[in-house]
Amino acid sequence: MTSTITCFGEILWDVLPTSKQPGGAPMNVAADLRNFGINAQLISRVGSDELGRELLEFLDQKGLPLNLVQVGQTHLTGVAKANISDSNEVTYKIVQPVAWDYIQLEPELLNVVRNSDFFVYGSLAARSQQTHDTLMALLAVAPRKVFDVNLRAPHFNRGIVEELLSQATIVKLNEHELVELASWYGDENDLHRAMHQLRSHYKLDKLIVTLGEHGAVLLDQAGLHSQVGFSVDVADTIGSGDAFLAAFLYQTIQGASPQKTLEFACATGSYVATQSGATPAFSQETIVADILSASAI
Repeated sequence: MTSTITCFGEILWDVLPTSKQPGGAPMNVAADLRNFGINAQLISRVGSDELGRELLEFLDQKGLPLNLVQVGQTHLTGVAKANISDSNEVTYKIVQPVAWDYIQLEPELLNVVRNSDFFVYGSLAARSQQTHDTLMALLAVAPRKVFDVNLRAPHFNRGIVEELLSQATIVKLNEHELVELASWYGDENDLHRAMHQLRSHYKLDKLIVTLGEHGAVLLDQAGLHSQVGFSVDVADTIGSGDAFLAAFLYQTIQGASPQKTLEFACATGSYVATQSGATPAFSQETIVADILSASAI
């Protein structure tokens, strides 16, 4: 595991009608990267409560190091109440404030991020001043910055999202988020033109838009690359977008072509949608055998 990717932000419990599951996009991405053998790590914060202890146990089981996950005494571990009545569009009620709203800037974090190949972050963790300030300090030393936009109303505002976009090297968002952002700059309603507009405005290396069951589109210096979705039996879509991003970064590190990278990322997101929960175990071989090879038949 020679490449290192550091993910930053929320770690929490997704509370479902009949159970609870570990969640938070940064944690999901880090766990999925570990499935591919990438040296992924997570900067976050939990409370010194039973839910926090259970999350630390889960991270340990996933092979994620615990030394960058702070344990606070003053705030409870994060919780999000998930509504899965629509299996293709899960919605959340995210409790505030919680432990990950208070991630502290510890000196070792600057060295960790400075020495990472990629630094992955989202908009949700920037909802609080403390974690926002820590994030901005880490972005100042990060070599390659991956912004997983992940808009969660009412936990974002235009000013902060634009601030985070201005820092990014790579941006990943879904089609609904692209529509939201495009409306800030003239309400461009053509997908490809909106992507060109956003990439140009923020001088991004890569802009990725996921389209759910319909696949994804990538815009980079070579132009547009499109991948149709894979037909699968959906268990739930929790974590599919996170798995997509993990696979995209894994293939990028491997030096795969943009088209192959996009195809593999879509296949990985599709595979996770066939499984219950956000972070099922899988490998590159799983994705090839269960999705890519099956779709070629």
